[in-house]
Amino acid sequence: MAYDTNNIFAKILRGEIPCNKVYEDEFALAFHDINPQAPVHVLVIPKGDYVSMADFSASAPADLMVGFFRAVGKVADELGLVEPGYRMLANAGENAHQEVPHLHIHLFGGKPLGPMLDRSFG
Repeated sequence: MAYDTNNIFAKILRGEIPCNKVYEDEFALAFHDINPQAPVHVLVIPKGDYVSMADFSASAPADLMVGFFRAVGKVADELGLVEPGYRMLANAGENAHQEVPHLHIHLFGGKPLGPMLDRSFG
C-alpha cells in the first residue's frame, strides 16, 4: 500500500481537518477516534509519511521511532489506562482491515475488553 498524502490523517497533521486532540509533540499526534469502540479509544499517529509498522520500522529515523513509542506510552498513562490495563492495536494491510494508509496505533480502555480475536477461525 503506497502512502497517500491526501489520507485523512495526513490532512489532520497538516491542520486541514480538525481533531479532538489528546496529545501532541514533535513526534506524534494523539486524538479521540470519531467512531469509538470502547469508552476510551484514542489514535496515536507518527508525524511523517508512514503507511504501516513495517514501513515505519524500515524507514523512520531512530529519534522519531523512540519519540513515537514514548508518546504512545505517555498518552496511555495520561488517560489513566495503565492500570487496570488497555489494548494497543495497529492494523496493517487489507487482511487486517487497515482503513487509513497512515501508521496509527489504537489505544482502547475504560472497560474489560474481552478476547482479542474471534476464536472460531480455521
